[in-house]
Amino acid sequence: MTPFARAGRYLRTIRHLRARQIAYQSLDRCRPASCSRAAHRVTPQEPAPPVRGPADVVFPPHADDQPRLRAGVVGYHGRSAALGFPPDWRSAEAPRHWRYRLHCHEFLWGLPFESARDVALHWMRNYPPGRGRAGWEPWPTSLRLANWCALFPGRHRARTAADAAFRDALWASVRRQANHLERRLEYRLLGNHLLENAASLALAGSCFAHADADRWLRTGRDLLARELPAQILPDGGHVERTPMYQGRVLHVLLTLRAAGAFDDLVQPYIARAAGALASLTHPDGDIALLNDSAFGVQPAPAALLGAAGAKPADTGLFALAASGYYGARTPAGDYVVCDAGPLGPDWQPGHGHADFFSFELSLRGARVVVDSGVCTYEAGPARDRCRSTRAHNTV
Repeated sequence: MTPFARAGRYLRTIRHLRARQIAYQSLDRCRPASCSRAAHRVTPQEPAPPVRGPADVVFPPHADDQPRLRAGVVGYHGRSAALGFPPDWRSAEAPRHWRYRLHCHEFLWGLPFESARDVALHWMRNYPPGRGRAGWEPWPTSLRLANWCALFPGRHRARTAADAAFRDALWASVRRQANHLERRLEYRLLGNHLLENAASLALAGSCFAHADADRWLRTGRDLLARELPAQILPDGGHVERTPMYQGRVLHVLLTLRAAGAFDDLVQPYIARAAGALASLTHPDGDIALLNDSAFGVQPAPAALLGAAGAKPADTGLFALAASGYYGARTPAGDYVVCDAGPLGPDWQPGHGHADFFSFELSLRGARVVVDSGVCTYEAGPARDRCRSTRAHNTV
């Protein structure tokens, strides 16, 4: 590509971005290593503050099972890796997005308290912050904070409180991670990334009675109040128009509702988001593989819909007009869904595919015409193909 062609491509891309995105993209690319060190200064460890909020947060567990985890096998997105137990956190040969999921710690939900505690402590001791470390980027930091706060001060509150050494180490690490995240909010990307940042700060802030936690809570609530009406469309679909992320957004809303401090923010959106997910679910109970979607990454739609108190989608025609998804289902298990909407928001098309008028079809409960979904997030021929028109059911 010539310099002029490359410059033209950048200009055609930048003109769709929001001013804040451009500013934060520039800041992120120019940020010297010293800029991030202030968030990671090790201060003398102090006793953990009192925990507040409900004693049990309902959070659907990750699908990984204990035998595989104890054997040191961690799976995600159709790929498994033997990383030992606890895992080798610096596994450099795995794709970057796979490493992101490793550092999210969703797999801790498949372990008993003692094992989950030991894994969390192992991560604290063996994965300090550093320039270029995937596990300290904002998105995996957000999901790890949400998982830790929902699991330890939430589901395992009594056992965490009884283990003073772990309780204090947990607080020190949560404080370090949340302060780091607060300085690295993903305004450069917006979309589901910024929503995850907001939800994690709000959740972490709601868990602890401390001045820092009060600040995280305010920051997270303010961001949620701004982002939820912008990201959840009138038909309940997520603005990035991807069924897999539709499930994730509903998951986040349910976790915040269960925390007990955010009903005013999330309750107006839960029923709408659940209705959109139900419409994008095949008769076999799993999502349509439109745009960047894959099986097994999020909890099953039935679990999410059940937690939301929503019923399965009605038979007949449906139209998610704002999202651009249209289709129908019959009592016999026939189902069709067509993507006739935008690629995604103009300012964040990262999960969109060249699939206009693509469709999926089930007959009598079995998938007949299927989309390829997402095979990888790594740049290269496989990523290009799974996003291309040729990989979809359209002209």
